Amino acid sequence: MGYGCYGSSYTRSFLTKEEKIQLLKAYHQDLKREVQGVEERIKELEVN
Repeated sequence: MGYGCYGSSYTRSFLTKEEKIQLLKAYHQDLKREVQGVEERIKELEVN
């Protein structure tokens, strides 16, 4: 979320409630994928 003179590296300090919810949902999905990867790796190691 960049703004004019601040350039593309500027990040807003205050997010709306909806933006926070969307960020948390995306983070939750990332965590679920990470757990899935860990579970798959454990299974691979148990087989070998």
